[in-house]
Formats: sequence, structure tokens, C-alpha cells
Amino acid sequence: MRQYRYANYESSLRSMILRTTSENPDFQALVAELDAYLAQLNGEEHTFYNQFNVITALKHVVVFYDVDMPIACGAIKPFDDHTAEVKRMFVLPDRRGGGLAGEVLAELEAWSRELGCSATVLETANDMPDVIRLYEKHGYERTPNYGQYVGMPRSVCFRKVI
Repeated sequence: MRQYRYANYESSLRSMILRTTSENPDFQALVAELDAYLAQLNGEEHTFYNQFNVITALKHVVVFYDVDMPIACGAIKPFDDHTAEVKRMFVLPDRRGGGLAGEVLAELEAWSRELGCSATVLETANDMPDVIRLYEKHGYERTPNYGQYVGMPRSVCFRKVI
């Protein structure tokens, strides 16, 4: 099911949001760019982290478009009965800095609420200060590392009551 709506993202062109699944080829292409970026950033640890970022069977994916060009994405998956985990957030490098990541995050939070969740969690790297600032700006609070990230010194986990 394709569900488009207009985004609030301030762009010189018309932006739209698509709610879809991980089968969407535009999502897959954006994630391929994200993975290439993370492989450079994570170095030897990339294989460890990448195993937790498999995108097969994600049922709740958003892709943002500027006209017909995919420019950003994100996904949520169940974490527990009342919590969704934010996954695969990415904005094309030339589209960063204009609030688009916050729009993606807001859409994922809205969808999480619609699914009956009362909180979201996520993990990022502690050497990504811009990403950490984004999450803190949007009300995320650091929480002890969960699941596979326990004991991982580069991981920092966040939680937000939505």
C-alpha cells in the first residue's frame, strides 16, 4: 500500500512522504548509500554493526521525495509490546542541514503512535555528534545500551516517550 502525503520540509521543490516497506527500491538504494557511508566510518567494526541493520521484512518504512527523487528515509520495527526501534535513518548528504532528518523522525514517531507504541528507542555511534544533537534536540534521552549494543563502547542508545 502506498500512502503519500506532503511533508513540512522546507524545500524549493515539493516534498512528499511515502509510507512503504523495505521492498521499496528507493529505500533500498538510500540504505545502500547509508551502508557505504557507515562502512567507512565504522572500519573493522562495520561487519558487527551491519548484522543488526538487515532491512528484509521491515513493514514500516518512510521515504521522503523531492518531486520524484528519494532524498531521505527511515524505518521502525517492534522492540517490545509498547516500543518501536528507529532504524536506517538517512538523509542524502546534499540535503542535510535543513530540518529533513527531524521530519523523518517525526513521521516515524507518528507512525509508532498509530501502531500503539508509547516510546521509541534507537542506537547510534558516539562519534557522530551531529546525529546525537539531532536526537537530543527532538527529545531523546540517553539510556543504557540495550540488546546487542550492551558493552559496545562506540554505541550510544536513546529513548523517547512519544
